[in-house]
Amino acid sequence: MSSFHRESWSPDAWQNLPIVQHPTYPDQAALQGVKAQLSKMPPLVFAGEVRALKKKLAKVARGEAFLLQGGDCAESFAEFGANKIRDTLRVILQMSVVLAYSSGKPVVKVARMAGQFAKPRSADTETIGDITLPAYRGDIINGMDFTPEARRPDPERMLRCYYQSAATLNLIRALSEGGYANIHKLNRWSLDFVAASPVGHRYQDTIDSITKALSFMEACGLTAEQVPQIEKTTVYTSHEALLLHYEECLTRIDSLTGDWYDTSAHMVWIGDRTRQLDHAHVAFMRGIGNPVGIKCGPTTDPQTLVDIIKTINPDNEEGRIVLISRMGAGKVETHLPTLIRAIEGTGQSVVWSCDPMHGNTHKTSDGTKTRSFDAILQEVREFFAVHKQMGTHAGGVHIEMTGQDVTECVGGGQQLGEDDLKHRYETHCDPRLNASQALELSFLLADVV
Repeated sequence: MSSFHRESWSPDAWQNLPIVQHPTYPDQAALQGVKAQLSKMPPLVFAGEVRALKKKLAKVARGEAFLLQGGDCAESFAEFGANKIRDTLRVILQMSVVLAYSSGKPVVKVARMAGQFAKPRSADTETIGDITLPAYRGDIINGMDFTPEARRPDPERMLRCYYQSAATLNLIRALSEGGYANIHKLNRWSLDFVAASPVGHRYQDTIDSITKALSFMEACGLTAEQVPQIEKTTVYTSHEALLLHYEECLTRIDSLTGDWYDTSAHMVWIGDRTRQLDHAHVAFMRGIGNPVGIKCGPTTDPQTLVDIIKTINPDNEEGRIVLISRMGAGKVETHLPTLIRAIEGTGQSVVWSCDPMHGNTHKTSDGTKTRSFDAILQEVREFFAVHKQMGTHAGGVHIEMTGQDVTECVGGGQQLGEDDLKHRYETHCDPRLNASQALELSFLLADVV
């Protein structure tokens, strides 16, 4: 019997425990009404898909595959659209092709999409002038407008989140499996501003090499009929499981195994601010069969991390735990080895992934949040170097990026400076890599994987 069997756990058990980064809804009757509706909705993903992802992540843990996890900092209702979904997916496909071709390893593609609507905040309130209001916590909870009405937590937003996630998933599946992901169409994936970027020529050289390899395969009789991966792929979804009211409602028993799965996404994670061992988020993750990410920052205590992993994954199931390191450039060599030694000492099977975004955020002189591309690259290099020195597997990366030509992170081949941020700074929360910067990062990864 698995450790998350229905007889030993229930999706609402978290409600009796301490919780942080969670809204208080002023209208409890409205909250319960929305939860009743959500509980009747069809699952967004299926248990069989989740188990397939775990098998692939088990290969990542053994060093046989690479995890590429990326997407929006926070999805929004206002910017929802087919083109935005397609362009983000296209960059993920571009990056995965570069990584797979260079490393010779399969790439497990996990999008921060179809559910990434809630965001933890450093403070519960925001003050502008003489007015203090609740902080914006993502469109699933409240609105960005600085008014009492917009900032009031509204449970009806969970329903809109569900429907938008369903539509996003539908398009991701259609594009991934309906011919758009066909490797023969690599040239059609190029966005205009990526083609014109400093790494555009390098990407084109990679495409040309892959095209020649495909022609050789076809000459040998290896076509899409024999190798279906040539014309379609699988892209899984993920988000931070911050709003447990939403996650609870979409947690269902799998009819084949009798186990619980959170059907809001294939993979969910706990943030650096919500990984308290005796709190609600860890207790919820203990009961679901999904792969679970755990963010690890400079303040992560090694023994506490070990205890969290044992609580969530007592059977040491391969592919179940993804440790997402987010130390900050210059801090990896100080903090990461201690965590690696602690995990290695227990024999726990984990995927080690690098989040080079969240530890490298700073503000410009006018208060705009940004990230240095050079710092992002530095943290990635340090992450891979530490794992190489310790003989462990650097399994993947976890990045905030978009397929849009935004100007939110400074540096990179486009040489964006602070003055460029004002041109297309569109994020609702944290700054993201644009498509050109994300592709540039993939070539760095290709050199170190």
